[in-house]
Amino acid sequence: MAESPLSDPGRAQWTPSSWQDRHAEQQPEWPDAAALEATLKTLATYPPLVFAGEARQLTTELGRVARGQAFLLQGGDCAESFEAFSADSIRERLRVLLQMAVVLTYSAGVPAVKVGRIAGQFAKPRSSPVETVDGIDLPSFRGHMVNDIAFTTAARVPDPQRLVEAYHQSASTLNLLRAFTKGGFADLDRVHQWTQEFVRTSPEAVRYEHLAQEIDRALRFMRACGLDPSTVPAMHEVDFYTSHEALVLGYEEALTRRDSLTGDFYDCSAHMVWIGERTRGIDDAHVEFFRGVGNPVGVKVGPTATADEVLALCEALNPERVPGRLTLISRMGADLVVDRLRPLLRAVADADHPVVWACDPMHGNTFTAPSGRKTRHFDAILAEIKGFFDAHGAEGTWPGGVHVELTGDDVTECLGGAEDIVDDDLGLRYESMCDPRLNGRQSLDLAFRVAELLRA
Repeated sequence: MAESPLSDPGRAQWTPSSWQDRHAEQQPEWPDAAALEATLKTLATYPPLVFAGEARQLTTELGRVARGQAFLLQGGDCAESFEAFSADSIRERLRVLLQMAVVLTYSAGVPAVKVGRIAGQFAKPRSSPVETVDGIDLPSFRGHMVNDIAFTTAARVPDPQRLVEAYHQSASTLNLLRAFTKGGFADLDRVHQWTQEFVRTSPEAVRYEHLAQEIDRALRFMRACGLDPSTVPAMHEVDFYTSHEALVLGYEEALTRRDSLTGDFYDCSAHMVWIGERTRGIDDAHVEFFRGVGNPVGVKVGPTATADEVLALCEALNPERVPGRLTLISRMGADLVVDRLRPLLRAVADADHPVVWACDPMHGNTFTAPSGRKTRHFDAILAEIKGFFDAHGAEGTWPGGVHVELTGDDVTECLGGAEDIVDDDLGLRYESMCDPRLNGRQSLDLAFRVAELLRA
């Protein structure tokens, strides 16, 4: 057997179902327990969506991030949709992430570890279990894995068959992603040509042109040295991983498998899974489930988090101090990030926990615009990332990555950016089922701005 990264003796009491003995936040109120049980038993017989070896490979790559030798780019949809599922949508999300990764890799001088919020991001935590419209109360929409967004009594009833549909859509998405990333779509020359087109048509063209020209010269130099992208796998293919918030624990348990090489359990619904800000209670069910799976795991950390809470999470989720096992994803808000993050960085560094620190600049900067739509402003998103870098610079730690909600589609959901989207524009193409996302051009704008921070 291969050596296990989860050899802590306390894990002997862990099983894939031990979370059921703990308090579980944000779980659907399934109306038919027997139907749910039957569905989960069926899911438990299905093939894994990902493999333990792939999850271990991602842990290794994230270990490089923890040591300051790589940068994490994690991004994708706020919540995936059953209705808006298409090959074009998957391709465009991947395309944007590949473009961002090339810009960041060149600027940081280290590899970009590419992780999508995709092939499983179907469930969403909610601030209230009830939604009220025109005086009518209905259960909140919790993502297509659970119920439907239509504001009707029938649509809002949690349906366990949706878990099966989420599995099948995830499998189809993974199949297409593997074909794209290994079949030439990710060719470095092709990705750079897309980025050149973006720069030529961007209002910020002058600002970005210098970096684009540098990348172009580097590619010409490699070709002059005899490196042909079509024959060098590293220039023709990429490793791309999937992730989601593992919110519905019954689904995650059903897709947990024991690895034949190590004997460890892995949540085979995704390569990486994370715990949200609302479900990170140290004695609660999500932490209990996560502590026993071998995947790299993440935890969202908001502005109320204390150093003691974060250290407790580190001890519970990564007692062996395996680099890359644990990613802490800060989501503080642009005005709070420096003051709230620095004590956490210091405490984790002093305790010698080899975590990856990533910045989610989206969730702490959400507000309701005068039009009544939930939105975020590009300037606030960028300000939080800059504050994240400033906090790390002050503490001498590595700003390991960014975690953003984005789409390749030409939506109008976040304000600002080079196109200067304003409140009156939000209604033009506001398509998100939950939180507002950066569109493709705003995402590339962000990558170039982060590149400037990495170079500084």
